[in-house]
This record gives sequence, C-alpha cells and structure tokens, in this order.
Amino acid sequence: MDHLTGRQRRTALVALALGGVAIGLTEFVAMGLLPDMARDLLPDAWARSREDAVARTGWVITAYALGVVAGAPLIAALSARMPRKRLVVALLVLFTAGTVASAVAPTFGLVLVARFVAALPHGAYFGAAGLLAATLMGPGSEARGFATVLGGLTLSNVAGVPLITLAGQSAGWRVAYLAIAAVFLLALFAVLATVPEVPMAAGASVAAELRALRRPQVWLVALTAAIGFAGFFAVDSYIAPVTTEVTGLSSGLVPWVLVAVGLGMTVGNAAGGWFADRNLHRSTLVSFGSVIVAIVIFALSAGSPVGLFVSSFLVGAASLSLGPALQARLITVAPGAQLMGAAVNQSAMNLANSLGAALGGLVIARGYGYLAPAWTGVALAVVGVALAATSFALDRQPVADLAAGASGRR
Repeated sequence: MDHLTGRQRRTALVALALGGVAIGLTEFVAMGLLPDMARDLLPDAWARSREDAVARTGWVITAYALGVVAGAPLIAALSARMPRKRLVVALLVLFTAGTVASAVAPTFGLVLVARFVAALPHGAYFGAAGLLAATLMGPGSEARGFATVLGGLTLSNVAGVPLITLAGQSAGWRVAYLAIAAVFLLALFAVLATVPEVPMAAGASVAAELRALRRPQVWLVALTAAIGFAGFFAVDSYIAPVTTEVTGLSSGLVPWVLVAVGLGMTVGNAAGGWFADRNLHRSTLVSFGSVIVAIVIFALSAGSPVGLFVSSFLVGAASLSLGPALQARLITVAPGAQLMGAAVNQSAMNLANSLGAALGGLVIARGYGYLAPAWTGVALAVVGVALAATSFALDRQPVADLAAGASGRR
C-alpha cells in the first residue's frame, strides 16, 4: 500500500465507510417505520389492533438480526480464499439486491425473507472491509481500520436514519428502502473506483477459518461481546419512552435524543479505535468501566432534559468505544482466521441487540419502570467486564503453567 498517495488512501477509506453508512440505514430505519410497514403489510391486523400489528411487524427487525447471526460465520468460511476487494464488492451487490427485494416484496412473509437475505452479508462486510481498511492504514492499525468502517454506521445514526425515516413516513416505507439500496449502489461504485486490490493473507483457507470456531477463547470473547454490549441496547431500545414518560418531553424530541446517542457513538468509536491499537487489554477494561459509569449516570439523571441529553451522549460514547476493542480482540484470539474473528463479533453484537432489548422489555413488563432497563444494562456490563478479565487471564495461563512446570522440575 506504500504506492498510494494520502489522498487515494483517504478516498478508499471513505468508500469503505460509505458501505457502513448504508448498513446503518438498512438496519435501523425499520425501527422508525414499523407503524407504516404494519399498516401496509398487515392491513387486516392493523384494522383489528394497531398494537398487535406493529408487534408482529417487529419480526422484520428480528429477521434481519437472525440473518446477521447466520450469515457472518457462514460467508466468512466460504469466502476465505476470495480476495478482500472482490468479497466486499460481492457483499455490496447482495446488500443492494436484498434491500431492493425488501422494498418490492408484495407480502409480509416475502418481506421477512428479503430482510433475512439482506442481512446475510452484514457481518462479513464489516470483517472484510475492516481488514481492507486496516491494510490501507498500515501495520498496527487493526482497531482503527475497523473503527473507520464502523464509523459509517455510527454516522448514519446521526443524520441518515432520521432523514430516511422522515422520507419513509411521507413517501412510503418502500421508497425509504429504495433510497437505501441507492446508497449501497453508490458504495459499490465507490469501492470499485477507489479501493486497490489487496493480496490474500498467507495460509488463508476454509479449514483455517473453521478452525477458529474450535478455540474456546473465540467463544469466550464472543460471549463477552454478546452480554457486555447488551447493556447499551438495554438502554437504547427504550430511549423513546424514557424521553416521553420519564423526562416528560414531547415525542417530537425523541429523534434529537437519538442524535445525541449517535454523536456519542461516533466520538466513542473513533477514540476506541485509537486507544485499542495502543493497548488492547487496557482499552477493553477501561471502556467497560466507562459503560458502567455512563449507564449509572443515565439512570440517575434522565429525569431532567439536560441529564437525558448529556447521559445519552455518554452512553453512546462509552459503549461504542468498546466496539473496536472487542473486534480487535476476536481477531487476536483467532490467528489465521481474521475474517472469521471479525464476522463472529458482528454475530455477537446482534445477539447483544436481541438480549438487551428482551431483558429491558422484561423488567418494564414486570412493572419496574422505564429506567429499569438501565440498571439491567449495568448488570450486563458488569458481567461483560468479568468475562473480559477472565479471557485476559486465560491468555497468561499457558505461561503460568509453564513456569509452574519448570519449578516442579527443579
């Protein structure tokens, strides 16, 4: 990559991040358009009970999450010997096709299938594009490479998701998804035009990628991400009722609270990538500690408007500072299977989404109030930091065992 000018390098990184923007749009826009989708796709259920229709339509979000979980390791294994740029291009083609299919599918069942298919390349894209970005940035930049691509997703939450949601509410949800498909297509052409070919890693193979799944540390770090990061989703999933029912603000201010979260995510993601490349262990533990502190501040201060906006920013920043560290950690514990390590992290993040939202909803249903998910998030983050510390301790275990064995021989 030494032959590239600084401008060429930056342009290629922007192209890869643009794919992350499109992924953020296709993943999060549905949350603001569920009523519109329910009214169009389930008219009979909508006529009987709007709440029931919206709840059933929520399966489009679940279908996407399941597609990420299933597709990430599968595509990582099958594409082990494919050059990274070619893989990224193929994934963007699949994204575009799946998103167009989501927009034109005539029935609710076919929309579910289309959302599942559209999600299949999600994890593999962040893995392959993140590895490409790291190569473009040079040795020792793995976490920042992934942070660059993930930064596209966080930026989409600041402006893209609110704008596309507004367009969908006024012109129809299908138009919103066609607009998202256009962003994927733009990212596809940008990658083709700006990203250089990168040689495959030495020894890359399907067998090597699959062997990563036999490593206990891979599953332990994935569990750390799935449980520890669920604390963020426990809070973020119920920002809207906290804003209206706890803080007492109008529903029109909910998007602005989400913008505060998105700004925090953007700042935290950039800082986390820089920190993780310098000291991965310390970055992981400090970020987990920051998540715990930020969620506690949210739980204690969200009753006031200023407290809500400031603490929402802090929760987004602290949580996303953890993202690059967990991504880099999974690659570290899966030597020779970088794509699988990166893809498994995306599967774990989507499990975190489901787990955090489900547990948050459970404590609300039990009558503990809309701030109860925040305390649930604190508990999840505490479990996450404990799992991370355990994983780091296991890294040192072989050395300790060797020293003990040497002492016994003496």
